[in-house]
Amino acid sequence: MMRGARRAAVVAMMLLIAMTTPRGEQVRQGTAPSQPAAKAPQAPLPRLDRTTEIPLALFTVPEGFEVTLWAGADMVRNPTNIDVDRDGRIWVAEGVRYRKHHARQPAGDRIVVLEDTNGDGRADASHTFVQEPALVAPLGVAVIDNRIVVSQPPDLIVYTDVDRNQRFDPAVDRREVLLTGFQGINHDHSLHSVTVGPDGKWLFNSGNMGARFTDRSGRTFTSIGPYRADPIGPWTWPHDAAKWAGTRSDDGHVYVGGFMARMNPDGTQVEIIGHNFRNSYEQSITSLGDVFQSDNDDPPACRVSWVMEYANFGFASNDGQRTWQADRRPWQSVPMAEWRQDDPGSTPAGDIYGGGSPTGTAFYENGALGEAWRGTFFAAEPGRNAIFAYQPVRDGAGFRLERRDFLTSNREERYAGTDFSGGPGTTTAEIATLFRPSDIAVGADGALYVSDWIDPIVGFHEDLDDAVSGAIYRIAPKAFAARTPALDTASIDGLVSALRSPAVNVRAIGFEGLQARGAAVVPAVAALLDDSNVYIRSRALFLLYQLGPEGRAKAGAPDAYADASLRIAAYRAMRRAGEDITPIAARLARDTDAGVRRDVALSMRDRAAELALPILADVARRFDGLDRSYLEALGTGATHKEAALYDLLRREMGTGDPRAWSDAFAWIAWRLHPPTSVDAFARRAAAAALPIDARRRAMDALAFVHTRAAATEMVELAASEGPLKESATWWVLNRTSNDWADHDLLPTLKRRGIFDPDTVRLQSVIVPPRDTAVPVVSLADVTSRTGDPARGKDGFARCMMCHAMGGVGAEVGPALDGWTRGKSLPVIAAAIIDPDAGIAHGYAGTTIRTTDGLTIQGLLIKEGDPLMVRSMGNVTQVIPASRVKARERLTRSLMMDAAQLGMSAQDVADVIAFLKAH
Repeated sequence: MMRGARRAAVVAMMLLIAMTTPRGEQVRQGTAPSQPAAKAPQAPLPRLDRTTEIPLALFTVPEGFEVTLWAGADMVRNPTNIDVDRDGRIWVAEGVRYRKHHARQPAGDRIVVLEDTNGDGRADASHTFVQEPALVAPLGVAVIDNRIVVSQPPDLIVYTDVDRNQRFDPAVDRREVLLTGFQGINHDHSLHSVTVGPDGKWLFNSGNMGARFTDRSGRTFTSIGPYRADPIGPWTWPHDAAKWAGTRSDDGHVYVGGFMARMNPDGTQVEIIGHNFRNSYEQSITSLGDVFQSDNDDPPACRVSWVMEYANFGFASNDGQRTWQADRRPWQSVPMAEWRQDDPGSTPAGDIYGGGSPTGTAFYENGALGEAWRGTFFAAEPGRNAIFAYQPVRDGAGFRLERRDFLTSNREERYAGTDFSGGPGTTTAEIATLFRPSDIAVGADGALYVSDWIDPIVGFHEDLDDAVSGAIYRIAPKAFAARTPALDTASIDGLVSALRSPAVNVRAIGFEGLQARGAAVVPAVAALLDDSNVYIRSRALFLLYQLGPEGRAKAGAPDAYADASLRIAAYRAMRRAGEDITPIAARLARDTDAGVRRDVALSMRDRAAELALPILADVARRFDGLDRSYLEALGTGATHKEAALYDLLRREMGTGDPRAWSDAFAWIAWRLHPPTSVDAFARRAAAAALPIDARRRAMDALAFVHTRAAATEMVELAASEGPLKESATWWVLNRTSNDWADHDLLPTLKRRGIFDPDTVRLQSVIVPPRDTAVPVVSLADVTSRTGDPARGKDGFARCMMCHAMGGVGAEVGPALDGWTRGKSLPVIAAAIIDPDAGIAHGYAGTTIRTTDGLTIQGLLIKEGDPLMVRSMGNVTQVIPASRVKARERLTRSLMMDAAQLGMSAQDVADVIAFLKAH
């Protein structure tokens, strides 16, 4: 009897084992980190009321580098963003008035200029460029020659320092609001800094407070989603977000939430080049024209991404009305749901690294760090007290992003004062956790500069440092002697030197000065095409295409370059110069490189169908059936032409029975999903002979077609017995309140027995309480034993009623394939022994109390009306909102612990051995 009881206990335990993620585990794409273990009670941390400096000995950097203090708390106060000018000065945007401290400095926040006048490697002079009441914790400053661009919602402000004395005097200098209409005054999720690209265009971004603004060409752009927040302070938002969310912009496209824009320096010809972010703090553009950014999350799914042109990054629904939580499918992990990675039209997310609070970024191309660091993207992560380093590698149509720490004060990774470490209650006085890097810049001397906010807390729109401490550190080779080249901008050589600068916005001086001289500078610029540094060669390419016929002749056609990255750069340069790309696009659509073909597809987005379709078809024929970046580029290029492209390709790639489609065409059809594809997807979803993943993908495609026919086919799947029944039911109930709301599905759902709010029968399901009388299984006892995977398999066989492995089994809990990968034995064992110690985001339980006295505890898998709750025993119930009396979150895990389940230490070790083998 005991052996049978233990086997049953293992089965019950496995039902929910994957609903917990042990603490202390870092995550990769497709996984989610956990809440931390409960900590011992701490005395409340007093606010910091005196300036703080972080000992440099705490910092870890790669071998050969050193960290020095370039400016300390005596000169730097709450730095939100920095930039460098041609002479090596650092300009700082201050956030003394941040959030609830908006009245702390009535004269306004400042833009401050810091300088090392004696060349000893530390700033010794400081003065205010501008201070005014309108500045309330501005989140961006860019120095573009004598134009200082400040990102201060609702405005993007350009101060022109006419007399070039680095002090704004309204009697001499000019102040212009270049663009206005950005939501989020005194809010982190708003307008961020400007960066100049290799084409001379200005890039900026905004968080998901969103915006509605009119550019200097007279076109109005709207990008607003479901995120809402009340103003902190005596301000109002410029727009009613509920009114404008999901509105079509004047360019014919719908943008949602956070976005990135590209424009001419005078504010004309704005293009939205990426949208549906949560809160990307700053972008970095390379001289090849690639853009990288980090993006904040709803814990735990922060990411670092390559920004594919025009891409939808998936944080909110495409109509701007719903959060990702409202659309999270029951079978999705949190990161996959948060960035809508299973939705057609959402671009690959990049490196999803888990909890954090990402801020400023920089891309290093040349300078003092050396060739080994050429092509490195740096991302500040104050939540993790670190600067991340990535060296993006081209991978098909996208990039592979491998993360490592470049600079950290917290080698032990004992995080505090963050949402993923337990919130404000985890703030500590430990100095290692006070390093809060807000921005990074490559200096005009080629060194790396990092600004530090210094605070016990990050996020929560909160700060605890009443002394408004700050710092700027320099990271450079040991014994580095800073040298900022003097730029003679009156000469061609001086402008070429500016174009070669390590500092991205200093390069704009060279670009603009050389561009203004026209054909006369072509030989000097063309000489850079022979440089050993591919980034400098690319800077020359972009400029040559804007230097008239002589420059274009020197640059040559894109397909003349053996290096695919330069073929891409040259093609981008042609587009930015307004060249006719049709002939070259037709050739490059058949290029051997997937990245080249990707850019060709993207360039077709706003071109007429008669020109674009043959080119897109050539790109489609070369899809390998695997590369999601390539697929998304194809779909983006087909915007407003999806049905025509599908019909063209179906005649060639999708003939015959849809159940026999190739993987490549099945994916293309899923991405395009025009109304004419409904019948084919219905047949594929119902085809028992197809792999379950292919069937589910066909079902999901139906959910993104807004027609009654698609809704009808989904109802058929929900009414049929089979592995997709519950999933199809979820889709029907989700879509009845949004995309299918006009189809009046409720009578059909009642008639087919799928859902009738008037007759639905519910049952109580209560998670057994913890039994404190049962001895707790010892972690040491488990980890000292050798598990037997064969015995573990015996217990797992019946778990397949609730979990899938290898594509076989049910999906009550997440699939267990690879669940143990990367986790240590103690961490895995702790998740089984004490599941309350770490509940993964997205798997917290909910208690529903009904109007007729039932208690239903389980995993909430659908919000809204009706709710769906899945409980232990694979019981899924659909609960009309009218039946809900109360709802609250469980404070414990849904999973029973090992002691409750009657498991011995050996039982736990055996199950772990089986899981680790799979």
